[in-house]
Amino acid sequence: MTKQSVAVITGAAGGMGRAITAALLKDGRRCFGIDVNHKALEEMEQDLGSSFRGLKVDLTDAGQIAACFESIHQEAGGVDILVNNAGTCLMSEFPNIPPAELDLQMNLNFSSAFHCSQAAIKLMQGRDGVRKIINISSNGAYNFDVFDPPHYRASKAALDTLTKDLARRFARDKISVNSIAPAMTETPLFNVVSQEVLDAAIAQMPHGRPMQPTEVAEWVRFLASPAGDISSGNVIILNQGRDVR
Repeated sequence: MTKQSVAVITGAAGGMGRAITAALLKDGRRCFGIDVNHKALEEMEQDLGSSFRGLKVDLTDAGQIAACFESIHQEAGGVDILVNNAGTCLMSEFPNIPPAELDLQMNLNFSSAFHCSQAAIKLMQGRDGVRKIINISSNGAYNFDVFDPPHYRASKAALDTLTKDLARRFARDKISVNSIAPAMTETPLFNVVSQEVLDAAIAQMPHGRPMQPTEVAEWVRFLASPAGDISSGNVIILNQGRDVR
């Protein structure tokens, strides 16, 4: 790369976010990590060096998101890659999902990506090459055999629809937009389910193990690379072949 490209990763301090950040740094990018966990971001800055900067942001607050991207604009001049990775799985079961939990689930998994994409696309305009938005979705958006609750599924399905809309809308602007939809991946979200549920889900994986964040991160790295320039509007399913019918 003749000029250092700028990547923004949301949920950077989580297990998947750290792996994605490390993968993008391998290719010499300047990375901005967005997370609500300020202490973890500071630790990442110490570990990763000057090419990484952490920004504490509450991603459920559209105003904070806008201010964050303005800060990135002032510091870096623009954005080349956005990875909408932030999200969680809230586990109340239907029909006993409280309204506040539904709102939080949608805000974390969908609305944050919507607002970050709005802000990032403005900063991608006029940049060289094919710019990238990479959304971390979930196989829960389409596989109804697994334990995911309906508000989680809905948030990820909405994210995939956003992926396809933005891919079509900005194709001629050379902004590519894709979703990666992993199945069972070993992250701190494992802690939100019982061991019995976890064991049953892992038993369904053809390789007999969950996937690792580093494996998913390499797919993000691929899409962010020039090899990913011609891919847009796709939901890339990573599941070891589990759901092939």
